[in-house]
Amino acid sequence: MTKPDATSDCARGDLIARVAGADIALSEGSEQVWLEVIRKMDEVYADLLVYEADLEKKNGELEEAQNFIQSVIASVSDVLVVCDESGAILQVNPAFRELIGHSEEELVGSPLLELFVPEDRAQASTLCSASTRDATSAELRFRTRDGASDLMAINRSPLSNSAGRRAGVVFTGRPIGELRRAYEALHRAHLELKQAQSRLIEQEKMASLGRLVAGVAHELNNPISFVYGNIHTLDRYRKALARYIGALHSGAGPKERDRLRRADDIDAMLADLEPLIEGTLEGAVRISDIVKNLRRLSFGANTPREKIALSKVVETATQWAARSKKAKARIVTRLEPDVVACGHSGQIHSVLVNLIDNALDAVRDSDSPLVSIDARTDGEHAVVEVADNGKGVPETLRSRIFEPFFTTKTVGEGTGLGLWISYSIVHEHGGSIEVDAPPQGGARFTLRLPRGVD
Repeated sequence: MTKPDATSDCARGDLIARVAGADIALSEGSEQVWLEVIRKMDEVYADLLVYEADLEKKNGELEEAQNFIQSVIASVSDVLVVCDESGAILQVNPAFRELIGHSEEELVGSPLLELFVPEDRAQASTLCSASTRDATSAELRFRTRDGASDLMAINRSPLSNSAGRRAGVVFTGRPIGELRRAYEALHRAHLELKQAQSRLIEQEKMASLGRLVAGVAHELNNPISFVYGNIHTLDRYRKALARYIGALHSGAGPKERDRLRRADDIDAMLADLEPLIEGTLEGAVRISDIVKNLRRLSFGANTPREKIALSKVVETATQWAARSKKAKARIVTRLEPDVVACGHSGQIHSVLVNLIDNALDAVRDSDSPLVSIDARTDGEHAVVEVADNGKGVPETLRSRIFEPFFTTKTVGEGTGLGLWISYSIVHEHGGSIEVDAPPQGGARFTLRLPRGVD
């Protein structure tokens, strides 16, 4: 390896100076001086060898570091361009050469600004301007042999020399076309997932409503059948009374009137009219109440909240859940009469039906199935507890029981959305819902709602 001339000249100068010093001493005629000169020459030569070895080592380390830096720059997939203060290219990496389609010899010394597409040069000139001192970024395109590159995120950073003075600018760039397309695909997938989630929620609501249809149909069938039968009886009475009144108007004699009165049992018919009408009205009122309960099953966000007679809602929810499941379990209710909550009765009704429905499912295989429902006031809250003596919920799963799509039921029996919807509804009401294991075993869900205050 060639050694720098400056170092060799330095060593020679040192040697000449030392020899000159020895010559001065020699002129004095001392033999000892010769020996000293030879010793000094040996020392100088030894130092020269050390300098040479140290220089070769440092040159090797410098070359190794330079090769390492070059290999790192060459392996970077982002484009990299180093420019001087005027914007002329000093160095580029292989990624930039491959993007532009020109060799390094063609690029070095040319203005970086001219490598951008014409329509982006106004923005690029600001980025490349020497007056721009801070690190900045822009989305620009380069001119290539095939036209224009994909849109790239170009970052600008100042370059300083060893003295800390500004020596140029470093530009790095990364294509964002693929990243943007990936982001758009991810955004579309997110929207589709939200739509699918909304559809699943609506399907769960419809499934819950469908499970109640059997109970509602039974509830409606009784008063409707009663009203229907009473109407037929009233129609028969109407025809008999019409014949009797017609005979009166036609001037029938006392014997004919008595015969018609006994034949059609007019006295019993008149006595039966009042209970028939009262029964029909009672059936109509019952049908009206059921329809009102159905109309309360609304999940509209704009529906105003009001004071709810919670015990009454619990009673209705218990009847509907028991009818829909055709439950054989014993259902025990302990309801304080004046428990009042604040909220939307239809939504709370749906939550309670879901909790009772799950409890009835949990005790389906129990020897003595029991579901107990308590409603009470506890300070500022109205509380409803739904407990069963089924297998219960393992402690390891309780933290996940309200997660969407999580279910302990077998495939086809549940979607895992019922408790999640109930959890969301209760929290929107400012309440809470929790699950634990009562001392007697099974599972217990505790629903807390803000208390409705007069």
